[in-house]
Amino acid sequence: MKQIIKKTAILTTVTLLAASCKKFEEINTNPVAANTDQVQVEYFIDYSIVHAQQNPDVSERGFILYWQAAGHQIGDADGATFSQAGYNDGWLTNYYNNQSSALNYANSAIDVANQQLDNNTGKLYTSNLLQIARIWRAYLLSEMSDSFGPMPIEGFQGVNPDFKDVKSVYYYMLDELKDASSKLDITVEVPSDVKANDPVYAFDFSKWQAYANSLRLRLSMRLSEVDPAKAKAEFEDAAKGALLTDNTQIFQVQEKSGWDDLSGVYTRCWYLLPEGVTFDNLVKNLGGIKSEDQLPNIVTDATKRAQAIANIKPANYVGQYYPVQLTTKTNNPTSAYWLDGLPYTIDPRAYQIFYMPGNSSDASFPSGTCGAVDAGTVDTLKDLSGKKVKGMDAKFTWNPIPDGNWGAKGGVVNAINPFVSIGNSNGKVPSLKNQFRTQNAKRVFFAPWETYFLLAEGAVRGWSTPVDGKTAYEKGISSSFEYWGVSSYLSAYLTSTDYNRAGTSVSWSHTAEPGGSRTMNYVDGISGTAGTVNINYPVNSLYKGGAVRNDQLTKIITQKFIAQTPWLPLETWSDHRRLGLPFFENVVLESPITTLPDLTASNYTTSSIKFFPQRMKYPSSLQNSNINGYNQAVTALGGADAVLTPLWWAQQK
Repeated sequence: MKQIIKKTAILTTVTLLAASCKKFEEINTNPVAANTDQVQVEYFIDYSIVHAQQNPDVSERGFILYWQAAGHQIGDADGATFSQAGYNDGWLTNYYNNQSSALNYANSAIDVANQQLDNNTGKLYTSNLLQIARIWRAYLLSEMSDSFGPMPIEGFQGVNPDFKDVKSVYYYMLDELKDASSKLDITVEVPSDVKANDPVYAFDFSKWQAYANSLRLRLSMRLSEVDPAKAKAEFEDAAKGALLTDNTQIFQVQEKSGWDDLSGVYTRCWYLLPEGVTFDNLVKNLGGIKSEDQLPNIVTDATKRAQAIANIKPANYVGQYYPVQLTTKTNNPTSAYWLDGLPYTIDPRAYQIFYMPGNSSDASFPSGTCGAVDAGTVDTLKDLSGKKVKGMDAKFTWNPIPDGNWGAKGGVVNAINPFVSIGNSNGKVPSLKNQFRTQNAKRVFFAPWETYFLLAEGAVRGWSTPVDGKTAYEKGISSSFEYWGVSSYLSAYLTSTDYNRAGTSVSWSHTAEPGGSRTMNYVDGISGTAGTVNINYPVNSLYKGGAVRNDQLTKIITQKFIAQTPWLPLETWSDHRRLGLPFFENVVLESPITTLPDLTASNYTTSSIKFFPQRMKYPSSLQNSNINGYNQAVTALGGADAVLTPLWWAQQK
């Protein structure tokens, strides 16, 4: 970069600048070669934030096929990838390079700001821009460290950086956030043309300060299980400051049409994006809000609404039983059952996030830009020999897609097998609504509900918090309900004692355990014969030995998981790695999975960290370009550079 004079010149060349940072060795090169008087700090902040949004090539690999597969909000419809601890080196390289470039821009902003302040050429607001660049750099480091592990904290200085262990990275980020937040002067104003270079807050420094403190809460809590004294001290100190507590403060970035960094992460037309099994288990029967009461706001066509209401099933009905067509080899207790209708009650956010099969005339139903979107039509079931045995209709049903190896069952053209007929056709399972696919959404990085759920968890741990646990918990739910436009249900929801399929209720004071199972009605899917069956609540042995399903921490993380869907799968993955909460089902094991050697036919009903991806492998290009740094990283990791190696702050066994 020889010269930067004005923003318009930068905007016309940003693609070239991004392309120039693709090589690993280039992430350590300061791109600022011009006189620092000619360089504007805000441009680099803008570049960094925009670049971190991930263009579709990067987001498909990083956000969709890694974070979502690990975070369990959305089903891994691609199949046989990260949910089964598999990986693709090229995909990892795309993500690593992209975010490294974003870090490079953030470091350049810091370098230029420091130089301008040192030589007295800065503006009145330059010091504040320096602090914002530091805050944003801390986020980027946390994202990469939570994905890979050890990271450089003093890199990007023109030489290959030294990699530090995860503990050192976290201590550094927490120090940076505390110091940068304290140095922000929120009374300073910036010109309108400068504000245009901040796609998040338009350089509203009070909001940046609140974000920094809330982010510090997040990172402090990450250490709760491995370094509780440090976690408590940092958390309590951050909680004394201004925090993100109002939905007008959401840290979010507007997406736009096209194929560039601001293109939406969910906008490629070939994405199925089906509801995940974990999400489904958490929202069904949770909160006591009837589907019948919600459908007038969900199904706008009167005829279809009548069909949908007629298809609502009783609360004690589990579905049609298909042990031949559906898997029985996972620890999701309802895996062999197909709910041939809509649930009697469901968390009202579910119908806001995922569209309803059969509701094809509604604007929430995606248009088929890659081909027609199925409206949930009748299909034919077959047995394992290929013989046709029954027709079925997916319209106005509600079933998630399980991940895993379906073995022989996956080879049958089966209307309810996810990776054969449904996996190649939107419309037969609840999937992400059209509003996320049109490139008009705002991608959320941090929202007030997370602040409140973090405060609620801190209170449960006995830490000093500005509000009590119950208040924080209920404010978190309220913030999420407001975001989705379902606040009319809030009062009834907060008092509900109904258990979801994981055995957790909403009411803060209701901590009675649900027992081991509940008796439910079902119908044999082939013969139509009705019967009753005891459906077990899942045993989550990763949390308190599987004996606790409804304590206050489980409630908090359950609500946090639902509220973070669909924008923050990295956070739901991190919570699970840290706590084992909420309950994550194992992948389907109809046939062995070589990348999960410890998951076997004798233990698939149990939970183990060895059954879930723990991190992303470093791309091979890092080893090729910086062997010393790579060796430092692996040594600091404390285990093999493998998907199943847990990070320092995560559960170790």
